[in-house]
Amino acid sequence: MNMLARVTAGFGLAVALTTAATAQTTWDMPTPYPDGNFHTKNIREFAADVEKASSGQLKLTVHSGGSLIKHPEIKRSLRTGVAPIGEILISLHANESPVYGLDSVPFLASSYEDARKLYQAQRPALEKRLAEEGLVLLYSVAWPPQGIFAKREIKSMDDFKGLKFRTYNPGTGRIAAIAGATPVQVEVADLATAFATGRVEATITSPSTGVDAKFWDFLNYYHDTQAWLPRNMVIVNKAAYDALPDASKKALQGAAKAAEDRGWKMSQEETATRTQQLKDNKMNVVVPSPELKAGFQKIGAQIAEEWEKSAGADGKAVLEAYRK
Repeated sequence: MNMLARVTAGFGLAVALTTAATAQTTWDMPTPYPDGNFHTKNIREFAADVEKASSGQLKLTVHSGGSLIKHPEIKRSLRTGVAPIGEILISLHANESPVYGLDSVPFLASSYEDARKLYQAQRPALEKRLAEEGLVLLYSVAWPPQGIFAKREIKSMDDFKGLKFRTYNPGTGRIAAIAGATPVQVEVADLATAFATGRVEATITSPSTGVDAKFWDFLNYYHDTQAWLPRNMVIVNKAAYDALPDASKKALQGAAKAAEDRGWKMSQEETATRTQQLKDNKMNVVVPSPELKAGFQKIGAQIAEEWEKSAGADGKAVLEAYRK
């Protein structure tokens, strides 16, 4: 009888372990930026929080630096179920819907306080659009304010004429067009080669990207224009989300809230740290001239007007909510 009891108990334990293993869900999570980037660091903490809060029942395997899926394909891979969760730059998809381009309208929101306010006004419209594509928004975090990196100092809009200007979304493409620059589409991973070969002469991006790509190796100037604060967002395939047990959904949402709050703080710290690193590596960090600032404000007003017209009633409601 003792032997029978031990065998029965052992069998029960084996069944329990098998059931637990079966209940565990592992999600691959493609992200576009390298491990040293603050967005990726935040995501790794997010993944650890999800696993802990779900008692190991939901595990996120982070694939950084576009190693699993390249940045332009991440959103589509989530829609089609190739991957269940991922991170993207929102404005990369501005051609699909105006709502994806709002955070990159120049000088609409050029401080962290204003950028957070704009996000809160935009979020309902953003969630609505994502739902139409079978996606769920978990959280969104801003990049540091955008500035211009170039081989030479840019003092006015006239200096943009014919300049080979790297673009990475429709918004930066529109800036290049209005300014008379020559737009060149280049992903972050290819920037060093593009600058070294002369394919690109200037770009507008964050000091984080400048440090990640070691721009000081081939550029001389960073113009601290603080033009806008673009945001990334972490999104999930709705079918995959709906299939989770309630406890895992709760763990995911709780970790997302913590990651959002933590990420905005990290972004502000990043701005100060990375700008100082540019200076430490002998890059000339300059305040934009009054002429350059005025030129950008004029471009920003034009793009904001264009955005509002293209976004229709929903866009108008978002801007009204933001401007209250």
